[in-house]
Amino acid sequence: MADYESLEKLAGAVVADLADSAKAVATAESCTGGWIAKSITDIPGSSAVFGYGIVSYSNGAKESILGVNNATIAQHGAVSEAVVGEMAEGALRLSGADIAVAVSGIAGPDGGTDDKPVGTVWFAWAVRDGADARLDTSCERFTGDRELVRELTVAHALQGVLERIA
Repeated sequence: MADYESLEKLAGAVVADLADSAKAVATAESCTGGWIAKSITDIPGSSAVFGYGIVSYSNGAKESILGVNNATIAQHGAVSEAVVGEMAEGALRLSGADIAVAVSGIAGPDGGTDDKPVGTVWFAWAVRDGADARLDTSCERFTGDRELVRELTVAHALQGVLERIA
């Protein structure tokens, strides 16, 4: 069962810090299916800091909406550093936000491989820096059932946003 209270506190801190900094965030989500955006928009006042949440579950959506290159997906797979980087950059470009977070992973119970077992999730945070963007990525391997992997992904994504608000 998800720890909604902890996610609510974390999302509340993200919204408050973004508001205090006069910044906005956007999301590009695959394995979480919009849960990061939901966590943020559950917080009263979030409309001042959140305008875009893109669920790009399929590769086609990643390509057509976020501009992820088909060759990147073909070479690295949808669950990869290269793909989440392009997802985050696409969300930042589309939204005009100051920070974009992107996630792509294997929540399970199926779909894992030896190289990318169930619980593997790639994260990217694109942070606007003038006309350019700084990109940070990380890979986590969470254990647990599908619900827990997704919950931990949401928490890690929100924590990453919180750490990048300046």
